[in-house]
Amino acid sequence: MTELKNELIRHSASDLAAKLAAREVSAVEVTQAHLDRIADVDGQINAFLHVNTEEALAVAAEVDAARAAGGAAAGELHALAGVPIAVKDLIVTIGQPTTAGSKILEGWHSPYDATVVKKLRAAKMPILGKTNLDEFAMGSSTEHSAYGPTRNPWDLDRIPGGSGGGSAAAVAAFEAPLALGTDTGGSIRQPGAVTGTVGVKPTYGAVSRYGAIAMASSLDQIGPVSRTVLDAALLQEVIGGHDPFDSTSLTDPFDNLAAAARVGNVAGMKIGIIKELHGEGYQAGVENRFNESLQLLKDAGAEIVEVSCPNLKYALGAYYLIMPSEASSNLAKFDGVRYGLRALPKDAPMTIERVMGATRAAGFGDEVKRRIILGTYALSAGYYDAYYGSAQKVRTLIQRDFDAAFSKADVLISPTAPTTAFKLGEKANDPLAMYLNDVATIPANMAGIPGLSLPGGLADEDGLPVGVQLLAPARQDARLYRVGAVLEAILEEKWGGPLLAQAPELKTPALGAASNSAGGSN
Repeated sequence: MTELKNELIRHSASDLAAKLAAREVSAVEVTQAHLDRIADVDGQINAFLHVNTEEALAVAAEVDAARAAGGAAAGELHALAGVPIAVKDLIVTIGQPTTAGSKILEGWHSPYDATVVKKLRAAKMPILGKTNLDEFAMGSSTEHSAYGPTRNPWDLDRIPGGSGGGSAAAVAAFEAPLALGTDTGGSIRQPGAVTGTVGVKPTYGAVSRYGAIAMASSLDQIGPVSRTVLDAALLQEVIGGHDPFDSTSLTDPFDNLAAAARVGNVAGMKIGIIKELHGEGYQAGVENRFNESLQLLKDAGAEIVEVSCPNLKYALGAYYLIMPSEASSNLAKFDGVRYGLRALPKDAPMTIERVMGATRAAGFGDEVKRRIILGTYALSAGYYDAYYGSAQKVRTLIQRDFDAAFSKADVLISPTAPTTAFKLGEKANDPLAMYLNDVATIPANMAGIPGLSLPGGLADEDGLPVGVQLLAPARQDARLYRVGAVLEAILEEKWGGPLLAQAPELKTPALGAASNSAGGSN
């Protein structure tokens, strides 16, 4: 039985879907195998803040009953019915706490489901639980969670990226075949790069943001975390589509599945190397794996061209004005009056202003406070045009740079992150060094274009995963999946299998001494 469970957790979501449809295995068996894996190893990783055991097994049992009944009941099941999934704890769910990784929402239960969660429930995908993140998605390492850091399954002394390190670590550690993340400046793609998983930021508006606790509304995007490009496309097919509850939601149809099926090729495609997003400042091992991927694409018939996006050098600075400004506004609702934590001042008078001050002081962590202060300053009278207004002008220039680049290339390519996973605590007290981790991923959010990160191999220096990032014009997500599927297939043929097969095996049962869990609802 243990051997069966170990085999089940290592299948891709698409393989699990096929086995479930053929009734070679039951949804309850698949879901239980992943719940057992969480119980065995998550004490070491702290990927989950809440595990949704009872509901997940109940949904799995419904799927099995429908398949056993056959006929219309079985025919109406979605292809991913019975395939379990984890959800980043920034996305609201009925019946489970949603904390955003913050003390200010500790134990809070949403009265409604996010649109993407409704779609998961409609597809009857068992939700395994809620995953850890940097508080309110503010970070690049998942060290800023109020419930303890998440660890990288490749090396438990290293970070899994952020803010969605919990989702990426859960998928990398075989605790879940799929997960949902959110990407404001790279929070799906950068964790994907350092954990050897696939992460996709869809075109802005391709997936509803309704029910994702907002940090920066013009930048945030929900997207898939998976172990294969095809699995990411399958999940985007479930969660995508127009939503009247989201005013930025697109009505465009997206046909990503055919593109991700590994039946296409890149012969004759022009793939542009972004001059400003590699070279100086990038770890040697990252550059080496990136150059190998370029050569493989060239050997597969693609034409490699260099493009320049000169205004990308301003992207990081502009982002760290726009994002904190919007975060400052969005987080104003956490005031100790309407919901969540309420802290009272120690002495009179007991005014709303003083209750708000005491609540925010007690409930927010240092990084959240830092960004609120920065954003409030940037939006203040006399500084709005100089800071926030100027940053929006830079954003327009970045969008124009991408437009020019895509006139010369079908897709663009770069390393996903400048380095492999760094050690826990290494940059915790250096915010500027932490922010630089997103230098290659931020531009896609600024322009609203889709981005995909897939494993590019292991760095020579430390044997840790490296990510390769693909970018495409807005609404052209299918191009990412097409090129990503081809590159993935070529790389796996070179490696003799998926990169995660080379990851060190975690010890089971969980080692209590290695646990960083803050005593959530596991």
